[in-house]
Amino acid sequence: MVEIDVRGFGCPIPVVKTKKAIEKNPNEQITVLVETTVSKENVSRLAESKKYSVQVEETAGNEYRILLNPPGK
Repeated sequence: MVEIDVRGFGCPIPVVKTKKAIEKNPNEQITVLVETTVSKENVSRLAESKKYSVQVEETAGNEYRILLNPPGK
């Protein structure tokens, strides 16, 4: 599993870092930590466009943990 912590970064950094992680680790689950609704929506949209399943968990302090599972997993 790969974890990316992009809390504190504004868009497009969370999307860019998530895209790089998807390209570098195409068959692994990726967890992305974000702190804004906009970042959550943009990362989720990117993952869905790559056919990943997306599961969002809200954590303490209105932050989000986004679990991205590659196609077929």
